[in-house]
Amino acid sequence: MISIVVPTLGRPSLGTLLDALAPQLAELPDVEILLVDDRRDTAGELAVPGALSAYAKVVTGRGAGPAAARNVGWRAARRPWVVFLDDDVVPAPDWARRLLADLAVGDRVGGVQGTVAVPLPGDRRPTDWERSTAGLAEGEWITADMAYRRATLEAVDGFDERFPRAYREDAELAHRVRLAGWELVRGRRVVTHPVRPEDRWVSLRVQRGNADDALLRRLYGPDWRAELGLPPGRRPRHVATAAAGALAVTAGALRTLLPRDGAPRRVLGAVAAAGALGWVAGTAEFAAVRIAPGPRTRGEVSTMLLTSALIPPVAVAHWVRGWWRHRPSGADGDPAGAQS
Repeated sequence: MISIVVPTLGRPSLGTLLDALAPQLAELPDVEILLVDDRRDTAGELAVPGALSAYAKVVTGRGAGPAAARNVGWRAARRPWVVFLDDDVVPAPDWARRLLADLAVGDRVGGVQGTVAVPLPGDRRPTDWERSTAGLAEGEWITADMAYRRATLEAVDGFDERFPRAYREDAELAHRVRLAGWELVRGRRVVTHPVRPEDRWVSLRVQRGNADDALLRRLYGPDWRAELGLPPGRRPRHVATAAAGALAVTAGALRTLLPRDGAPRRVLGAVAAAGALGWVAGTAEFAAVRIAPGPRTRGEVSTMLLTSALIPPVAVAHWVRGWWRHRPSGADGDPAGAQS
């Protein structure tokens, strides 16, 4: 009845997930677990714990990201329901029992999402990264715990592998599923998603997702956020802040090339000052929004100040990169690259 697909890079959290699943599997009739080993460079075969040897097998991924790994997993699955779990979640003790109840749905329901709980510190305010991870609890149709009928996945050809990160690929799949006439509903099973430890630069690295947003813009037009049910982003503000900074630098550099006395030099000086003021205002507003709800420790504040200055140009650069990479090609005008 159920295939559980877990794409993994072999992180230690996988063992925690499997330990939580093992005592519950007897409650699931006709279940299999497919561990998709998506490591590019493997030191050895991924080991299946002895307690799961009757249920689990390892499937070799292509090292092309979570969307491609999930496609490998569900296409190898043999059961009518495919439940995707991330390798860093922990199912609740009653997860299997609630999963069975969640899947008792009508024929037109193509997918059932589980509830994702993100534990946050109880003795202090959460950091920016912790709040970002906690946003998973409000996400719709995220594959941290998402069950789809295999027939539904076949009907829409699974995940779009042009999304190379764990970002937007699940929302885009859900959109195509609904366009195909299937319903998506929320279930009552629960998994916990602990906050992964990260360094102070994580907010810069996640800006790579802007390239995937550019693909969605190419696919669904200027109203792509509303069409996919995604919240508004800060990109217009990032563009304005980055543009103000670029204007200040450019005008300042040109000003140094002109004679000291003259109207053009004064005009460029005024332009540079206006650009600098706009950059400072935009950066200060962004930093304040990120600092205010946090713990406001010295380390957190310094990280927010530094990364708030860097994020706007980094975000815009990734957006432009994605916009160019996925520019229309061919007679049909579809974005470059084929969906797998």
